[in-house]
This record gives sequence, C-alpha cells and structure tokens, in this order.
Amino acid sequence: MGGISERIGDVLGAALDNKLEREVRSENLPQHVAIIMDGNRRFAWSTSIPEKIGHRKGREKLEEVMDWVLEFNIPHFTVYALSTENLKTRSEKELEQLFDLYVEGFTSLTHDPRIHNNQVKIRCVGNLELLPQRVLDAVSQACESTKEYERNIFTTCLAYGSREEILSAIRLIASSHAAGEITLEEIDEAAVASNLYTKGLPDPDLIIRTSGEERISNFLLWQAAYAELYFTDVYWPRFSRRDFLKAIRDFQRRQRRFGS
Repeated sequence: MGGISERIGDVLGAALDNKLEREVRSENLPQHVAIIMDGNRRFAWSTSIPEKIGHRKGREKLEEVMDWVLEFNIPHFTVYALSTENLKTRSEKELEQLFDLYVEGFTSLTHDPRIHNNQVKIRCVGNLELLPQRVLDAVSQACESTKEYERNIFTTCLAYGSREEILSAIRLIASSHAAGEITLEEIDEAAVASNLYTKGLPDPDLIIRTSGEERISNFLLWQAAYAELYFTDVYWPRFSRRDFLKAIRDFQRRQRRFGS
C-alpha cells in the first residue's frame, strides 16, 4: 500500500509542478532575481554531515539554479555568497574551505559551456581586497573570459556589505565634488547608483532568501528599495525547482507599486 500511495503522490506532485510551470510561463517574468543563499551550515547540522559538505552542496545547488534562470530567460541573476560580517565571524578553517570552493567555482565557470553558449557575463562585486589572492585570480579569470558577453549577467557578491558599499559611494561622490567635477545639485539617485559596486546593473525585481530568516542582512540595501521579497523555510541546499517556481509565481501575483 505504501508503494501505491507514494506513486500516487508522485503523479499528483508532477501534475501540480506542470500546472505551476505553465502559470509561470504565461506571465511576465522578473528580469533580475537575487538570492541570499542561506542555510548551508544548518542543512549540514540537520543531516549530520560536516559543514564542509554542506557548503559543497550549496555550491552544487547554485549550479542547478543557474540552469533554471537560463531556462526561463531571466537575464540578470545575483547571489549573496559571502558577507563582510562572515569574514569576521566564521572560523579560519571554515573560511579556507569557502575560499577553496570559490576558486573551484569560478574556475569551473571559466570553462563551463553553459556560460559561453548562453553568453553569460560573470561579475563579482564587494570589497574584494579582503579576499586571498587565489580567489582573486580565479575571479579575474572568469570575468576576463566572459567580458564581451551581454545577453545574461551573473553577479556574485563576495566580501560584500551594502552599508560599506553605500559609504564607498558617498566618499567617491564627495571626492568628485571636492575636485569640482560634480555640483551639489547634480548629486541625485543616478549619481549614487553609478558609484555603487553594482553600477550598470538594474535593481533586482525579486529577492529570495532561503532558510527561514526574514531579513536581507545588509544585502543590496539601496538597490532593493522596490524589490519584492520572498522568504522560504527551505535550506539553500534543499532549494528545489518547485521552490524556485513558487517564488516566481508569488512575484507574478503581486501588484508592484514602486512606492506610489
């Protein structure tokens, strides 16, 4: 009986997934999706595996999600991989494990046929000077190999903190003003945006956070002013295609007012 029930459940689940996908494809899709990939360590703890394996599962999940983003022709995809706070609070051992994964990940992106076939430009933003040279070298290689692409843009936020980003923009604008390059009247939203790490990128339409936390944790504070926020209890390594489609469908059902 158990086997029959499971098969019925699988059939019903597949039917619901097909219905959800049809609905998503029938409506306007977000043009920029950003994800706070949270829950690798808690996933590891909940399954009694080493944290290192939890982070590796998280990296593998990102590759899956990249496939879905490309499949649905979402041109801008941004992920929060490492915060400036993480650099201060995580152990040296864990950080070294993460740095190894970043080297592995960016090296893989450099040679990934999906990236080149879909003309995905790789970008990495944050206070990158805080990262070890081996990570910077892998990042530089991936960015250089895709610099001519414009069809899709994949941005990774590493050693990133939005407050620091905004402070950096203020300093740059103040310096320009002191040099007589910009007047006070010319300091507007566009001037600020052009001095952020994310300059040239459109603001995110949808920000997804996994793991059950309902905050954006110093991520894209300026850029998220009118983004739709979606929170799910699922740990990042368990984030499924169904979870992704549910987030997109929830976004499509909202009436965006942009502060009006």
